[in-house]
Amino acid sequence: MTATSAATTRRGTGPRGEHNRAEFTALVAGAAEDLVRRDGLRGLGMRRLAAAIGYAPNSIYNAIGDLDQVVLRVNARTLDRLHGALAASLREWAGPHENALALADAYLAFVAEDPRIWSLVFEHVVAPDVAFPDWYAAALSRPIGLVDGALAPLIPDAEERRQAVATLWAGLHGLASLSTSSKLAVLTPEPPRNLARLLVRRFLGADRA
Repeated sequence: MTATSAATTRRGTGPRGEHNRAEFTALVAGAAEDLVRRDGLRGLGMRRLAAAIGYAPNSIYNAIGDLDQVVLRVNARTLDRLHGALAASLREWAGPHENALALADAYLAFVAEDPRIWSLVFEHVVAPDVAFPDWYAAALSRPIGLVDGALAPLIPDAEERRQAVATLWAGLHGLASLSTSSKLAVLTPEPPRNLARLLVRRFLGADRA
């Protein structure tokens, strides 16, 4: 998106041509995050989003695409932050079981800190015949690859490890979702961190980790 096109298609009180494409994308994604944090996915609409940044909806369509693409931009930012949080939890001196537990702790903490934004990764479904853009596939692969690498010493077979990563991630996501929606207490008073660690230990055969 050029400065000229931004100024031409813009309405309202937003800045005129002050953003290049990357800056404009970040502006839109940040505003979308604010709307989702406040009102959930239902609160995210193109007109509301455009009004929040002071541009016309066409400016967003021209630079980013439709609302599906906006959500993917938000989710890519979320996945990048998740990758950073998971990477920060790992310790070179720790064994693979300890690092697996650290990853579980970091994941639950990350979800609890910003549950509505994280839920957008799973709550918003793009049409099945639409392929993910390369930049989104890359953002998704980074945290998955980090977990895959952490489990490699414990599960040498690549295909089995891929399945293990998916299984553990699904289990932890279920715990996190139930916890952040206050529904876990219906099943147990146990803190989600304790349950997550039990899941990881049992799954990886590390009862004493």
